[in-house]
Amino acid sequence: LSGNMSAGVTTINPKPFLASLTGKAVVVKLKWGMEYKGFLVSVDSYMNLQLANAEEFIDGCQTGHLGEMLIRCNNVLRVKMPTDKKAAVKKPVKKGDSATKAKRVPAVPETALKGKKAAIEARAKRLRLSVLRRRKERQKRMAHGKSELQKARQAKKHSNFYVPAEAKVAFVVRIRGINGLHPKPRKILQLFRMRQINNGVFLKLNKATINMLRIIEPYIMWGYPDLKSVRSLLYKRGFGRVNGQRVPLTDNKIVEKALGRKGVTCIEDMIHQIYTCGPRFKAVTNFLWAFKLKTPRGGFRKKANHFVEGGDFGNREFYINRMLRRMV
Repeated sequence: LSGNMSAGVTTINPKPFLASLTGKAVVVKLKWGMEYKGFLVSVDSYMNLQLANAEEFIDGCQTGHLGEMLIRCNNVLRVKMPTDKKAAVKKPVKKGDSATKAKRVPAVPETALKGKKAAIEARAKRLRLSVLRRRKERQKRMAHGKSELQKARQAKKHSNFYVPAEAKVAFVVRIRGINGLHPKPRKILQLFRMRQINNGVFLKLNKATINMLRIIEPYIMWGYPDLKSVRSLLYKRGFGRVNGQRVPLTDNKIVEKALGRKGVTCIEDMIHQIYTCGPRFKAVTNFLWAFKLKTPRGGFRKKANHFVEGGDFGNREFYINRMLRRMV
């Protein structure tokens, strides 16, 4: 970055320099030779530049009016203030028409610029708060895992046993079909949205759900998912319900549009709500479509036997994570 000095180009600290240019007219030159003139609206922590009323110049000739634009820092060669503010801007001449005159670009009203700047600052503030919230949630999850490990080590050191708290969330997978299925377990499977083999859902464990799991236990396998399993399921097999349609979760905008009012704006927020059984657990799981998993690599052992008898159905507790690694 260079300052506007008569002696020549001087290298200076970029952050204070860019902060001093905010709200002023600047000229940004890219590594490839293009120049952009406009008003510097804001600069983020990565020194990415946002210009308003921007104009593009190539070889000193104007090629178009771009309006509002964002320039990444690693593409910038230099930033300076315009040396001659009254200099006329030339428009490139079309081939075969040397008499073409440059059209004057209408200036953007100052009230419109202020409104855009306020909207941009408000959005940036919301994004910063969202990032800070996700960072706190991630630290909380990591601290929870470390505290559990420290408690177990401390108990072992004093020749005691540490009994962790009971799991709050379970992941349930249907492993059998409808042949010879009693109406009562069939209705429970429908309530849990497991209508096909290898369908899976997240459930909050309470007295009612545990009693229903006992009724349908011969037809399902379930356990307590860890953070890696929850993240893998949502990123690899996650689909949302949008207007009654099954839509893949390929963009955080889909989540924000559906769950933004609940304070859930991205997939990481969904992971946090599911893993910690947060206050938005019900809204997140209702938004998610039932997971359609594949048959595990190597196949099942014996669906007719319980897991503790060498089979597949029933509660696997934390061993469900090994099975999910083979099914996702």
